[in-house]
Amino acid sequence: MKNKFIHDMLVLDNKNLNTNYFLLTLQPPVEMPIVKAGQFAQVEIKDAKNTFLRRPLSVHDVNYKENTIKLLVQIVGEGTQKLSEIKKGESLNMIYPLGNSFSFPDSDNVLLVGGGCGIAPLLYLARIFSEKGIKVTTLVGGATNADILETDEYLKFGDVLITTMDASIGEKGLVTQHSIFKEDNFRFSKIYTCGPQPMMKALAIIAKEKGIPCEVSLENMMACGIGACLCCVVDTIDGNKCTCTEGPVFDYKELKGWN
Repeated sequence: MKNKFIHDMLVLDNKNLNTNYFLLTLQPPVEMPIVKAGQFAQVEIKDAKNTFLRRPLSVHDVNYKENTIKLLVQIVGEGTQKLSEIKKGESLNMIYPLGNSFSFPDSDNVLLVGGGCGIAPLLYLARIFSEKGIKVTTLVGGATNADILETDEYLKFGDVLITTMDASIGEKGLVTQHSIFKEDNFRFSKIYTCGPQPMMKALAIIAKEKGIPCEVSLENMMACGIGACLCCVVDTIDGNKCTCTEGPVFDYKELKGWN
């Protein structure tokens, strides 16, 4: 596992964002290795009776000055529920950084689109782009305002647009129904997205219609994170690829059935 590390991370903070989401701030025992936007970690879940495998979690943000890494987690089962109970001062074993990363755009105006916990890898991406002088707009969608997370953090790096299905905040509807896509002069040069697959496929169609590139971060099930178990294989125009090693980020044109 070249350039991959297994560390017992010190838990500096476990912040409940609401009943469904929490934010972990972790610190490795050594200087933080280089982590790229879009990469993920495999996290060990201790003391969960029915959770035998590590859980893949997107890197939410990295702070090299403070030597910290953040993980944004949605509670979806026993494993993530147990993880939500970890306390400050405890340790969390983690393999990272895994997978590939988002690429830089050819121009300086991009749209990041996240649905639900799909926003997790986009904050670090927004930070990196902003530091390079790339104008970032982040579009976040959810069922209700409880699914709209960390907007203040995203606002540090650019504009934030919001949609919710119940119109409790932002425009009503799916992210793909936001009025920005109906503008005659669509100003973005590239779309980056993570979230439910139907949402990302719809965004790929929009990107194709507008003649711009689009990178998607797949949320396939990953058991090992290193390409050994083959449970995350995805069908591409170049044959089957492991999402955990050759992804999770793909140009949508690489994926069969996406264009």
